[in-house]
Amino acid sequence: MGTYNIAVIKGDGIGPDIVEQAEKVIAKIGEKFGHIFNMTEALAGGAAIDAVGEALPKNTIDVCKNSDAVLLGAVGGPKWDGLAGNKRPESALLGIRKQLGLYANLRPAIMHKALSNSSPIKQEIIGDNLDILVVRELTGGIYFGEKGYREGPYGEEAYDVERYSPMEIERIVRIAFDAAMKRNKKLTSVDKANVLESSRLWRKTVIEIAKEYPEVELDHMYVDNAAMQLVRNPKHFDVIVTSNMFGDILSDEASQITGSIGMLPSASLGEGAFGMYEPIHGSAPDIAGMNIANPLATILSISMMFKYSFGLEAEAKTVEDAVTKVLDKGIRTVDIAEEGQASIGTKEMGEAVCAEI
Repeated sequence: MGTYNIAVIKGDGIGPDIVEQAEKVIAKIGEKFGHIFNMTEALAGGAAIDAVGEALPKNTIDVCKNSDAVLLGAVGGPKWDGLAGNKRPESALLGIRKQLGLYANLRPAIMHKALSNSSPIKQEIIGDNLDILVVRELTGGIYFGEKGYREGPYGEEAYDVERYSPMEIERIVRIAFDAAMKRNKKLTSVDKANVLESSRLWRKTVIEIAKEYPEVELDHMYVDNAAMQLVRNPKHFDVIVTSNMFGDILSDEASQITGSIGMLPSASLGEGAFGMYEPIHGSAPDIAGMNIANPLATILSISMMFKYSFGLEAEAKTVEDAVTKVLDKGIRTVDIAEEGQASIGTKEMGEAVCAEI
């Protein structure tokens, strides 16, 4: 038995729809295992802009810092597209990660056997048990480098600087090696070392850290080749470690290989047990409030929260097993239903998972 404090940021679009189902699952786990989960809501993204005029209010950071973990839905939408870059809802994500020191993003791409027909990749290529973990650096690189406008040879030009220090690379690479040690002891480091100086430092640092993990098979791959191999030979990969921007792109590609972006959770971690947990998909404002969004990625993010922040392995497995049982029974939201297959709504899917718990 334990007491845990969770900051809940529902966000925009389908964020409230899916987070509410995750909250049901948290409550059910608390009931089953005798835990107390205190959930405190906070605003971020477009909802915060509408309410208080800024994407990431100080109160939200305070609530997060006073919690053991953060559950996040999704932020953003066309309503706020006209705002300047540092005022947009998405800036809240960068701000939360930076202020909370969340530098490591773990994104598992797991093919559930019941959904193997949903993958756009041929069955003989994808197999039945695809399980890839993308470890993405989260607080460095081009997203956080110097940016602005200046006069160039053809008039005004925009620039964004990709920058990394050895320390930033070392800490994310160690997390990836540690993850590989707990899996199949295979790590692929993705960079663009044939072109980018930052990638050359990345590769040099990875090679140095690899000396501490002689049991792990390490290979290096340029990002364009990695993108191709993910669809050509996805079983080549077990753990992938890469920079912020490359990881952003490759993890979304990996999600589609598994059949639906609506199925994939993520954990953003820093030093210690604190973390932020969210589905990797966007806010999908066009279907907000329609009870058709898939909440399973958010529910599986709860499983990662139990595992990484709370150390509740049995509780995490209970959630994962409940999702598998639901899928094995043919229960589907519309995004993962095959042609002609019946589908249920967001709320009904949350209830179905709770029933299996």
